[in-house]
Amino acid sequence: MRALYFKEIRSFLGSITGYIFIFIFQIVSGYMLWVDSGSFNLLEGAEADLIPFFNLAPWVFLILIPAITMRSFAEERRTGTIELLFTRPISDLKIVLAKYFASVSLLIITLLPTLVYYITMHYIGDPVGIMDDGSAIASYFALILLGSAFISMGIFASTLTSSQIVSLILGVFFCSLLYLGFYLVGNYNLIGNLDSSFQYLGMYSHYIDMMEGALNTKDIVYFLTLNVLFIFGALTVIKSFKK
Repeated sequence: MRALYFKEIRSFLGSITGYIFIFIFQIVSGYMLWVDSGSFNLLEGAEADLIPFFNLAPWVFLILIPAITMRSFAEERRTGTIELLFTRPISDLKIVLAKYFASVSLLIITLLPTLVYYITMHYIGDPVGIMDDGSAIASYFALILLGSAFISMGIFASTLTSSQIVSLILGVFFCSLLYLGFYLVGNYNLIGNLDSSFQYLGMYSHYIDMMEGALNTKDIVYFLTLNVLFIFGALTVIKSFKK
């Protein structure tokens, strides 16, 4: 598993793919947070915090993460190298996990430069250090959990097809549905008394709860459960390739 993990990391960082992911995220977030005059601008906020960043990041990841994961199995199927992958002395689960953890590693690498935002807001607050550090740390943790869930969905989508474009579309659909779909249905009072419960089936409510500094076990378990479900789904699909 370790060898495959590092192979995936090298495929990200040894080619332009990973750098495009990092570059686009930094450019989009940097522009929206520091240049564009809008609701995401950190300098125009009433308080020194990173809430605009953590509100913006999921929307960028909705597109970028499926774009990164779309090739994980779809490309292997298209080129026929999936058969070679199965001949390795490694279980199907470890194959999926190696690709998953490599993508999570790229996600964390992408977020590391944004610590500059945290440092900047910490020192420009009046007085210096007025920023809620605990909330910022909890929000970073929440964003990593959310991004990891997007990755598991993207990998699952990639197992369903040999077309990277179809994989991208499916990945964006799954991520959008689980992130915002349930929340919107509940928000518009479409199912009466079950609205709030239905909202809580989606990621948005759990993510917002964690952003507010409430690191509840139920929210962490929710995201971990999503990861397990979609990883298991991907594992089930690739096992069907052998039949």
